Amino acid sequence: MICELCPRRCGVPRTESEGSGFCRMPGQVHIARAGLHHWEEPVISGTKGSGAVFFSGCTLRCSFCQNRDISAGGFGKPVTTARLRQIFRELIAQGAHNINLVTPDHFTPWILEALDEEWGVPVVWNCSGYARVDTLRTLEGKVQIYLPDLKYADSTLAQQLSGAADYFEYATAAIEEMYRQVGGAVIRDGLLQKGVVIRHLMLPGQLNNTKQCIDWVSRTFPKGDVLFSLMSQYTPQPDAEGFLARRVRRSEYRAAVEYMELCGIEGGFTQELDSAQAEYTPDFDLTGV
Repeated sequence: MICELCPRRCGVPRTESEGSGFCRMPGQVHIARAGLHHWEEPVISGTKGSGAVFFSGCTLRCSFCQNRDISAGGFGKPVTTARLRQIFRELIAQGAHNINLVTPDHFTPWILEALDEEWGVPVVWNCSGYARVDTLRTLEGKVQIYLPDLKYADSTLAQQLSGAADYFEYATAAIEEMYRQVGGAVIRDGLLQKGVVIRHLMLPGQLNNTKQCIDWVSRTFPKGDVLFSLMSQYTPQPDAEGFLARRVRRSEYRAAVEYMELCGIEGGFTQELDSAQAEYTPDFDLTGV
């Protein structure tokens, strides 16, 4: 196929053996890990864990990415559609509350083939938010929970850190499409059955960017209809420089939480600052693949 799945619209051929676009992935699904994951929001992980499938490659190139070995490095193993379906079944057999597809956008057509049956648990589309509406529309009826990031409202920051000055434009349109598809949040027995959870990772020294993201959420959706997760777990990478070389200060995060509450966002998730630990990132060792 000639790939225009993401906002990059590279227009390059995606064959089974070759990928020359921004994501550097070929036309076959590559996975770095599949297993029960206990570190998502409580309505996703529950008590037994979320059935997380971590896909290789990414449509962004975030300088602070904790998963860079698979997102930029491309580490992973190719799997067939039949094997991907089998992985979903194995996770459900282990007790997974849902099937959690992590960074899946650039494999959308192939994942859709694997989703072509009833699973008995919700399917979670866990993504960066940097997506085309046309691509998301193909998922309607197959995905029950959308878990997008809303990383930036500041285009200069988005370009500097992720090479995507148009991030906010695409992410906001994408999130509105997700909401159109699945509607307001439905929680049963403490677990999200359908709906949208918007994640925002607070970056050190970037409180204004965080406030702008909160502003957009609060004025766009009815109170309580979408869930908002304000994350404090930013962890400096070994090569980090400038403001990225430190963690988020307690005073910064407290100010963001207070602003979220002031804006009337209901159903918000917050984190303790000790969430900023490298061990919260799973080992990408082909477990479950």
